[in-house]
Amino acid sequence: MTATRIACARLRALAAGLFGACLLALPAHATNGYFANGYGGQSKGMAGAVPTGVLGMAQNPATGVRVGNAAGFCLTTFAPDRDVTISPGGPLAAGRFTSDNDVFFIPCGGANWALDDRSSLGLFVFANGGMNTEFDTNFLGGFVPPPGTASPQVGVNLEQAFVTANYARRISPRLTLGASAILAVQRFKAEGLQGFSGLSLAPGNVTNRGHDWSTGVGVNLGLLFDASPEWTLGAAWRSRIQMSSFSKYSGLFAGGGDFDVPAMLTLGAAYTPRAAPDWTITGEFQRIHYGDVNAIANTSAPPGGPLGASTGVGFGWQDVDVWRLAAMWRKSDRLTLRGGVSYSTEFLSNRGDVVINTLAPATPQWHLSTGASYAINDRWSLTFAYTHAFSNGFTGANPALTGVPQRVRIRMHQNEIATGLSYRW
Repeated sequence: MTATRIACARLRALAAGLFGACLLALPAHATNGYFANGYGGQSKGMAGAVPTGVLGMAQNPATGVRVGNAAGFCLTTFAPDRDVTISPGGPLAAGRFTSDNDVFFIPCGGANWALDDRSSLGLFVFANGGMNTEFDTNFLGGFVPPPGTASPQVGVNLEQAFVTANYARRISPRLTLGASAILAVQRFKAEGLQGFSGLSLAPGNVTNRGHDWSTGVGVNLGLLFDASPEWTLGAAWRSRIQMSSFSKYSGLFAGGGDFDVPAMLTLGAAYTPRAAPDWTITGEFQRIHYGDVNAIANTSAPPGGPLGASTGVGFGWQDVDVWRLAAMWRKSDRLTLRGGVSYSTEFLSNRGDVVINTLAPATPQWHLSTGASYAINDRWSLTFAYTHAFSNGFTGANPALTGVPQRVRIRMHQNEIATGLSYRW
């Protein structure tokens, strides 16, 4: 067996192992809506900016040539704090309710192989989530006739894993292109939503059906262009991933259980000044096209169709724009320091949709990050990053849904620690 075949076999084994780990450990992982604010410690230490490590290929596949022969593994400890506050005077239970699940462990990782001095092949796995809540009190129980027939708990759980094969090639001394084939797997469960069954085309497929699975494929395309010795420009576009339907929840999601993964566009620039070559400053813009997926974008305000229809009630999310500014300081041959800030626009266009978003209060907009990498030797290095998502909330009422203008407030803040280990050969 040749060295290339051995390397490819190792890459396949690593990807399979990481994919299994992600499926076993998928949790909430929300920052910008339900998309992670970067993947791996290098990215998270720069508030989600595209890094140069193995997991940078999850954001821009063209980075593979610059990564070279390397493997990396990361583990993120994610701690979201989410609550819902409901005023009295309507069918929703009044009070302040906090989601129980507040600490999660999220693995990711992969490997990259330099095929020659101009091309590379990589395999890696990463995860998303965020629509994940578990409330001990079913504050939506008042919708159910007769009273008291709802589940005592309410919540939803959406999990996503992506296994990706990446190819990158340097077309010219300045231009590098990359492409990734993506296999996506989703898992979803809803509990305590009996009150909405009467609003559905398929009332038996709204809630309490256990976990259901969905799969789909997509592509990610990227480029890197060295405009000058100081400036590098990057762009990446990930397609909308057409997922198979959640048949057990065909009466909940618009379009008979459809829940596609939205497309994403990322544009960025990195500046390394000649006078201070140890420093790199990055700026990045990202648009997440939530508004193209009916199950996410449809509003709960009238006129809307019944649950499960193409015009059925959704979460009312619009496209989200994310802006990032970050810096990296190569303090020595061994130590690199990072920091960054990011801001995302509001995901809700109608405050009436706050009521339905009690199930998934992904409200943070500002993130502040710091991190570092330390080279143990020429092959091994450690990475650490900390991110704080500042507390943010939205308040609204939906008389068309509740019958009265009962006010609801959703709020969340997050803390996140990412650690990583990488190896070069």
